[in-house]
Amino acid sequence: MAPSNNTSAAPVEAAEPQQMTEHLPKNRDAILRFAREIATINVHLEELRYFWAKRIGISGPQWMILMAISELDQGEGVAVNAAAKRLHVDPSFVTTQSKLLEKKAFMQRKPAPDDARVVRMSLTPKTLEHFAELEAQQLQVFGFIFEEFDARELSTFTDKLAALKERFEKASARVSLGV
Repeated sequence: MAPSNNTSAAPVEAAEPQQMTEHLPKNRDAILRFAREIATINVHLEELRYFWAKRIGISGPQWMILMAISELDQGEGVAVNAAAKRLHVDPSFVTTQSKLLEKKAFMQRKPAPDDARVVRMSLTPKTLEHFAELEAQQLQVFGFIFEEFDARELSTFTDKLAALKERFEKASARVSLGV
């Protein structure tokens, strides 16, 4: 029996060759390559986040919390649950890390005016100053990364990635339910 060429996380069960190939997508190699490329991109994004976080004296996950607050804050602060949902982490993790960030003066934590059980987080002027200092370098890096795309192409590509993200979320939920 020849060794399996399976590079995915899913085990391959023994089956008749014809039966097995009927269930595989026709573009399996392209799908596997896509998955590898996305995984590699994620590694490089993690490296960039770590670098920028280190520049201001925090961890990579703390950087991500600050980014989530920056993106979500509409002027009233961001609830811990909203930041946790954006980052796909447990709210207790955001609570713990946000307390550390508050001690370092990177954020403020205040009870919501309508419900004191809800903590709203907002960035401090110190954090906004750090972001401004890093902005030129970030623009250079992202300009280099996306130089092959014009605005329309980048928007279309991003829309397709967002649609894939939703399908991956649904597929993950289905797999976790055993469907």
